[in-house]
Amino acid sequence: MLTAFARAFKTPDLRKKLLFTLGIIVIYRVGTHVPIPGVDYKNVQTCIDNANANQGLFGLVNMFSGGALLQITIFALGIMPYITASIILQLLTVVIPRLEALKKEGQAGTAKITQYTRYLTIALAILQGTGLVATARTGSLFQGCPVASEIVPDQSIFVTITMVITMTAGTACVMWLGELITDRGIGNGMSILMFISIAATFPSALWAIKQQGDLAGGWIEFGTVIAVGLVMVGLVVFVEQAQRRIPVQYAKRMIGRRSYGGTSTYIPLKVNQAGIIPVIFASSLLYIPALVAQFAGGNSGWKTWIEANLTKGDHPIYIATYFILIVFFAFFYVAISFNPEEVADNMKKYGGFIPGIRAGRPTAEYLSYVLNRITWPGSLYLGLIALVPTMALVGFQANQNFPFGGTSILIIVGVGLETVKQIESQLQQRNYEGFLR
Repeated sequence: MLTAFARAFKTPDLRKKLLFTLGIIVIYRVGTHVPIPGVDYKNVQTCIDNANANQGLFGLVNMFSGGALLQITIFALGIMPYITASIILQLLTVVIPRLEALKKEGQAGTAKITQYTRYLTIALAILQGTGLVATARTGSLFQGCPVASEIVPDQSIFVTITMVITMTAGTACVMWLGELITDRGIGNGMSILMFISIAATFPSALWAIKQQGDLAGGWIEFGTVIAVGLVMVGLVVFVEQAQRRIPVQYAKRMIGRRSYGGTSTYIPLKVNQAGIIPVIFASSLLYIPALVAQFAGGNSGWKTWIEANLTKGDHPIYIATYFILIVFFAFFYVAISFNPEEVADNMKKYGGFIPGIRAGRPTAEYLSYVLNRITWPGSLYLGLIALVPTMALVGFQANQNFPFGGTSILIIVGVGLETVKQIESQLQQRNYEGFLR
């Protein structure tokens, strides 16, 4: 990987793209530290110092924003609205025929879906910004902090609207920066910004574990966490690269005096076909009961049960529910993102077949059978990786502060692998000498 980056910096056009990407990253990180108007920044820092900034109801969104959410900055919402909008549009594509038709239209249809995603991102940013401002005004953003209710001193309508508009504009700016990286930089812009947001929290999380440790001044715990992280990175790389290759043979066709086809290829089915989506779905769904209980008044029985069982990451009911949801959403997302019947029809249309399997419906049934079998280990792997923060709570009292948690390590490794592959492919295109030498 380091060799690929070194070679890229020696290539003039790739060097410009890398420097442009780094410049956008710097702008993004500066924006995560600029507070929005109407917020008492001193009180915010006091509450962050007195509380664990990565725990609580907004832990996932805070991680995706690089710690900007709890600091209530202009980029507080980060790219989470865009991620949510993209997932919603992807799910609606299966349900709404109009979106499915747009998806099949090629580049023009994809551009239209991208435009819908932007509009939905702005709408979600307004909703999430309003919720964040309302939570900050009531003091629920930092529970237990003595100055939590004084984070927004002026609670007038004008100030509230200004705060929501500022955060919505910040989300639009983040979306624009991500698209700039995609067009003029290296890799997928949104993925790069997500990678940077998560990686930015690593140093503080590692240092917090060192300070909380008791063995040799915390260095034993620090070294153990680093070793566990390296093992996890190796495991994630191994599973993310694993795939089941289904061979496909194309029959020869004679058109005039020319022979076409007769080639052999394969369909790569990844073990983790769903990626990080099931973990995000499960985490978001588990936040809903805690959110309802937080804003519900009184001490009813259902509220007490939710606060006792579905808000603490080390509770057995929470762990079991989280694991089952991840497995369920892994199968659900694979079912809507990969259509065996469509793949079988396309193969039949172009004269392709799987050796030993008849074309048409038997091919679709075979693909569905293989996909279900490899989804089981993929979903169980996602569930085990996502439970690492819970195990860290027992061993290091780190919980969500554990830097090598399931969501973060999956995103970092996935984005890193894809970015390196893109750099290597572009290097290969520029250094390919062909047959003339």
